[in-house]
Amino acid sequence: MSKTKRIAVTLPAGPNWSDTLARVKWAEERGIPDAWWGESVAPDALTSTAALGALTENIRVGIAICSVFSRTPAMFASSANAIEQIMPGRFVLGLGSSSPGMVEGWHGQTFEKPLTRVKETAVTIRSMLAGEKSNIDGATLKSHNYRQYPMESPPPIYLAALRSKMIETAAEVGDGVIFNLWPKSALPKMMEHVRIGAERAGKTVQDVEIVNRAMVLVTDDKAEARDRFRASFAPYYATSVYNSFLGWAGFEEAAATIREGWAGKDRIKTGSALTDEIIDEIAIIGSAEEVQDRIREDAAGGVDTHIIAPQAMKAEEAQRTFDAFTADAFSF
Repeated sequence: MSKTKRIAVTLPAGPNWSDTLARVKWAEERGIPDAWWGESVAPDALTSTAALGALTENIRVGIAICSVFSRTPAMFASSANAIEQIMPGRFVLGLGSSSPGMVEGWHGQTFEKPLTRVKETAVTIRSMLAGEKSNIDGATLKSHNYRQYPMESPPPIYLAALRSKMIETAAEVGDGVIFNLWPKSALPKMMEHVRIGAERAGKTVQDVEIVNRAMVLVTDDKAEARDRFRASFAPYYATSVYNSFLGWAGFEEAAATIREGWAGKDRIKTGSALTDEIIDEIAIIGSAEEVQDRIREDAAGGVDTHIIAPQAMKAEEAQRTFDAFTADAFSF
């Protein structure tokens, strides 16, 4: 059985709610089936999704992702209950560990045992959505005597993952797996771990939706776009989570150079580790036809839902990128 392949716009469209609503309305009118949030700073993704549910008709809205350290399972379950009632069958709750900088710096929580925290959170939320009274004394979570009315059709829970253990856990425990910032040569390896995790739960890869946030830019100037990506994401790959992932994905030399450059506060060395060749493995840059072909290539490799996240400095650049993926312009 083949899974449906989907395109999504990324949310938010900026700090103003009106811009995000306009983007979602535009996407729905042009046959784009999904919109997915990346939650970091305001606006809050769960609150905003509830509002979008009341103002849209068909589009599916997902979260990629909320950090499991940012809310308790009871809060996630109560929010998911409300959103699913507002937009039945059109909401996906995406969870992940996030990073030490956000968890410890922003939320004042301790970033420890992230894999266990993700797994325990997902299992606990699913139990709560089923109406079961909470009774967990886990390695990272405790909850007792919380109960809400059971949902006949609770929303699916997807989990973000990078390396082998988290990918397997996400496929085992979640209804879907969310990828981000991976080199294309690593996709077969990542999909193999999806298979391992799915089979652990008696599922197949076909039972697990694969969602990816794709860094895309339709442009006539590839060199400038690569420099833009390099400036934005070299610091990202300096974080412990993504640095380890880059090495695991087959680019240990680049990961080591980034670590050294960042530790020495040498931004030139840090950025230079992301060569043009590596950037072309991760980012999707080029003409409309070139980026469309790359999305189709990723789909053939196992990605089901492609969140188009324009690496744009101006609104017209983002719009040009989104325009390449309307129903009239693109098909798998």
